[in-house]
Parts: sequence; C-alpha cells; structure tokens
Amino acid sequence: MTFKTATSVRALLFLIACPVILIFNAPLTRTVSPEAGPLLVGSIASALTFALTLLFVRWDGLRLRDVGAATTTRTAPRLAFGFVIGMALVALQDLVIYFGGHARWVRDTSHPSSLILLALAGYAALALREELAFRGYPLRRLEAVWGMWPALIIITVAFTLEHAAGGWIWSRALLGPPAGALLFGMAALRTRGLAVPLGIHAAFNFAQWFMGQKETAGPFKLLVDSGFSGRAETFGYAAYLTGTLIATSAFWLWHTRRAPQ
Repeated sequence: MTFKTATSVRALLFLIACPVILIFNAPLTRTVSPEAGPLLVGSIASALTFALTLLFVRWDGLRLRDVGAATTTRTAPRLAFGFVIGMALVALQDLVIYFGGHARWVRDTSHPSSLILLALAGYAALALREELAFRGYPLRRLEAVWGMWPALIIITVAFTLEHAAGGWIWSRALLGPPAGALLFGMAALRTRGLAVPLGIHAAFNFAQWFMGQKETAGPFKLLVDSGFSGRAETFGYAAYLTGTLIATSAFWLWHTRRAPQ
C-alpha cells in the first residue's frame, strides 16, 4: 500500500469513527434538560474525538500541531477573531432579512437570561467536536496527499452527509453545511489551526440561536408576516451564502498574498 493510499484510508477511518462516537453519546441528552444536552454531549464527544486524534496522530508519527489541534499563545486571539467573523455573518443575514421586509424580532420575556451562557458553552462544545472531527486530522492528512481543494471537497461531502444523517432535510443539508464546511476548512488550512474556524462555527450557531433562528428557543423570536416565510428564508440563505463566500475568499486571498513567490 502506497503512502498516499495508506494516509487516505486512515483519514477515512477517522471520518467513520467520529460519527460513531456521536451516535453512542446522543442518548445522553435524555438524562439532562434540553438546555444542558448540547453541552453534555458536545463535551464528551469532543473529549473522545480529541482522544481519537491523539491515537491517529501517534499512528502517523506526527504531533498535534501538525493537524492544528495544539494550543499556542495565539489560540485565544484567533478564537476571538473567528468569533467576531461568526457574529458578523449572522448580523449580515439578519440585516438582509429585516430590510427584505415583513420580518421583525421580539424579545421573549419568558426566556431566562441564565440560559445564555449555558447555550454558548453548548454550541462551543458541539462546534469543537465538529472541528476536531472534520478540520483537524482528516483535513490536514488529506491535504498532505491530495492537495487543498480535493481535501476541502472530500471533507465538505463528509460534513454534509453527517448533517443529512442527523435528520436535516436534503434541501437544507445541501445549502447550509457545504458553504460552512468550505469556510471552516479554508480558515483551518490558512491559519494552520482550529481556533479560527472554531470561533466562527461556535459564534454563528450561538448567534442564530440567540436571534431565534434555531429549533430551540433563544432570547429573541423571529416573526415573519403570514405568507412571507418563504421569502424571508430565501433572503436569509442568500445572505448566508454571500457572507460565507466573501469570508472564504478573504481567507484564500489572504494566504495567497502572503505566500512566497
């Protein structure tokens, strides 16, 4: 077996093992409140996925930093940088929905403010699991043998399939996850780490929840006039795809300009 084949097989094994970890942990959500479920499952799945990363890294004779999973003095500022980008993407999406008309947000006074930090921690834990599972070991190893774009495409397909298998309808799975996967993947490859994509990922999901655009209730509710829900959804997806395309292109151009000639 050639080096390229062996590396690809190990990356595939990693991609198969990660959803298995999540499947075995998913029932834990029934043991706690709906608000605490994401934090519990995300934390345990992240820890197990990190352990799996350690196993595969040692199998390949590498270090955690070789797959972007090590922490450094730049981790915190990069995480904050990614968080700002994720919040900006949701702000753009909501502005487009608002100025498209027939949509507004109202404060849900019945929603306890104490759940905000719990939700943030939960979305961060789930995002960490996904970044370790997709933008860590498998992306970096596939990049090493196939190059940037083939690696990004393979991970994007795997990311989309996991969301579809998790219950997303195909119309949503083919719009949201692929664009996000390309952005997170490009950010991971261009910064050679997981802090920036983790910040973007966690902030985007948390901000969407905060503004009432997730299945579970957040502090605000999005109200759309009768007969205009399809239009608001179209505007939202258009803004999301535009924002992720701009951000992905910016990471790619940033690296290209810095690359040695």
